[in-house]
Amino acid sequence: MFVNRRQSERRVCRSFAKIQFGTGTLPRDCTITDVSSGGVKVIAEHIDVPSEFTIIMSEGRPRQCRLAWRIGYEFGAQFLD
Repeated sequence: MFVNRRQSERRVCRSFAKIQFGTGTLPRDCTITDVSSGGVKVIAEHIDVPSEFTIIMSEGRPRQCRLAWRIGYEFGAQFLD
């Protein structure tokens, strides 16, 4: 049985964003499939995601993130800021 461990409610969305792995690196395309006050679920093809990175969404400010889980091209991240 699946146990929901989220601390905040998520909103389903389909928005394009960028993921950046460090200062001075080029951002890469990704898609955010859901978002909450605590984190995001992302689809990003052909990217080796490090444990910490920045998500640059089309609205709002860039958010520092920590990788929470990964299955194939999908991964979840916790906001650190």
